[in-house]
Amino acid sequence: MDINLSETESLHTKALAALIRQKIQLNHGWIRFSDYMKMALYEPKLGYYCSKREKLGVQGDFTTAPEISLFFGKTIVNTILPALEVLHKQGKKTQVLEIGAGTGKLAQSIIEQLHDVGFPLDEYTILEISPELQEIQKKRLSHDPSKTECVWLDSLPKYFSGIVIANEVFDAIPCETIILHQNQWHWYGIGLASNESQLIWKRGEALSQNQIANDLPPILKTMHLYSEGYITEIHPQAKTWIAKIMNMIEFGFFLCLDYGFPAKEYYHPQRNQGSVLAHYRHQVMSDFLNIPGVCDLTSHVEWSSLAEIAKKNGCKGIFYSSQAAFLLEAGIGELALSEAKPDDPTIFLPISNQLQTLLSEAEMGELFKVMAFEKNLMPLALFDLPGLSGRIRSY
Repeated sequence: MDINLSETESLHTKALAALIRQKIQLNHGWIRFSDYMKMALYEPKLGYYCSKREKLGVQGDFTTAPEISLFFGKTIVNTILPALEVLHKQGKKTQVLEIGAGTGKLAQSIIEQLHDVGFPLDEYTILEISPELQEIQKKRLSHDPSKTECVWLDSLPKYFSGIVIANEVFDAIPCETIILHQNQWHWYGIGLASNESQLIWKRGEALSQNQIANDLPPILKTMHLYSEGYITEIHPQAKTWIAKIMNMIEFGFFLCLDYGFPAKEYYHPQRNQGSVLAHYRHQVMSDFLNIPGVCDLTSHVEWSSLAEIAKKNGCKGIFYSSQAAFLLEAGIGELALSEAKPDDPTIFLPISNQLQTLLSEAEMGELFKVMAFEKNLMPLALFDLPGLSGRIRSY
């Protein structure tokens, strides 16, 4: 698609593209895609999440579930409350840790709902690496009527007991792209066109046997399933994050909500161009290499690998289903009905439209998935919690 950048956006992306080209030149003409994605999203002052550009909502580039409806966060409270009550009864600090809190709307809705149901949450901690988003979050949460203490971190704590939440975070963790060439998997990264002014996709060296053993999902080792030129992603960085989170949790569970597929769907032979996409002004873009810093950049989550790593790092139970199934099981319908007034269309219709977006298979309900990872949750059982007690899908 053709996009018309403002003068400010043009200067911004040109500055970041120049840094990326310099990195490529210093690296003998090629970098892995994860290096490009890291710079495009997180380069200080220039990366998408480190600039002052408006990102979420109507005026931004994409919209998340908490931006769509406060009922999203209120419903999550139904799921997390029993575990927080256990901590409270044991005389321990009651706390939630949210990774990548966006504009702070999910945090706000969770804190307010806990306050409304009379639960004294001690601390809401946010891990946020974007100074600009952290500033927005602090401004929003400064009006909190409860006595909840809000704390911001720039790295994971060593130990944590409570609930960990990540909504649309793992899709923004830099991934690696690979391509099948002559029956071997090669890195598929970023190089320079002959004039050295344009960034282009460029095949790199073949994966080593050690990289194949450690980073390649088992299904990709059956190479006869795939055609020459098949492109996909692998996610070693996301797997590292899962390992760190599971090792950090002493009691509680990790609730992860994002769009993606289990390995058998993610690596389907017909899904031959991967899942990396960019979003600019709510438009999806596949041609994004030369406008870094002004568009969001994501890849779908591959849930099977995350589940495998979680199990290897102390996870005792895993729930996996669609966002629609999770929200309905957790009681979003009952919460909405308690506030909607069917005889007042000015109240009823907006709530109805919000739920349609969150639950419809044609919108977020099916593409978005929920995975919960339990760690030492006794005396609770993960699968008895509201939202996590329904049918578990295969992952």
